[in-house]
Amino acid sequence: MEAAITTDKQRAIGVGLILVSATVFSTGGLFIKGVSADSWSIIFWRSLFAALFMIGFTGFHGKWRSEFVGMGWTGIVAGFVGALATTVFIPAFKYTTIANVSLIYAAAPFVAAFFAWLWMRERPTLPVIFGSVLALAGVAIIMSGSLGSLNIKGDLLALLMTFGMALWMVIYRRYPNTPSTGPMVLMCAFLMMFALVFGKPFDAIPHEIPIIATFGLVFSVASVTLAEGAKRLPSGEVALISALETPLAPIWAVLMFSEWPNMLAVFGGLIVMVAVLGSQLANMRRGDGNS
Repeated sequence: MEAAITTDKQRAIGVGLILVSATVFSTGGLFIKGVSADSWSIIFWRSLFAALFMIGFTGFHGKWRSEFVGMGWTGIVAGFVGALATTVFIPAFKYTTIANVSLIYAAAPFVAAFFAWLWMRERPTLPVIFGSVLALAGVAIIMSGSLGSLNIKGDLLALLMTFGMALWMVIYRRYPNTPSTGPMVLMCAFLMMFALVFGKPFDAIPHEIPIIATFGLVFSVASVTLAEGAKRLPSGEVALISALETPLAPIWAVLMFSEWPNMLAVFGGLIVMVAVLGSQLANMRRGDGNS
């Protein structure tokens, strides 16, 4: 009985952590839209404060050796791929709506499944195959609503970011012993170097830097709670709860900036969400999401 209570407690903690992570991640677009700083300035200051938080977190838990010394070449590659994906993630919000970025990125698990099939010959389940086709149709509908406007540039950047993050996921799938915090700190270091080479982050308006710093801290907290929650729940359930981020982001955009998505984005977004939730629920019933 005591073991069952402990399991239930751990499950409740896991659900709570993933809910916190999804909610916090959904606010990312608000920080980017809420400042006038250019993309490289946001990338630099966000990365700096995120790295400081994660270094402190790693030191507090005494995992310096395993996270940094032991990351190996896979950790370096993961950090670089994550940095490339982030360089298009930030400007995507500058060119298109928060809703479009969030809804396009929701298709990332399906892109990851495709990469896993190409690289690892990991056969996707029928729900994932069906969901991938449905999600692709949804993304096409979302992007069709941006044709002929500046938003299409942001949509394309969001699509590139989705491919980049999907590849990042598959690296961890292929090499599961790769540390998480060390490569993320390395990713931040790469991003800061990119920003110094291609931008002028020290020209940012001083009173906006604390806002961007908060963005970095928020990103770090969301990443840590996601990692801790994922240890306590089946992967399919983690993906299902994390999907809450997608509908929340456009809601924040409407509440904070009165940024309403167009009807094609709403329709395409609903298709993507049906694909994501439907495939995860189907896999969980089949037992495929319990690993």
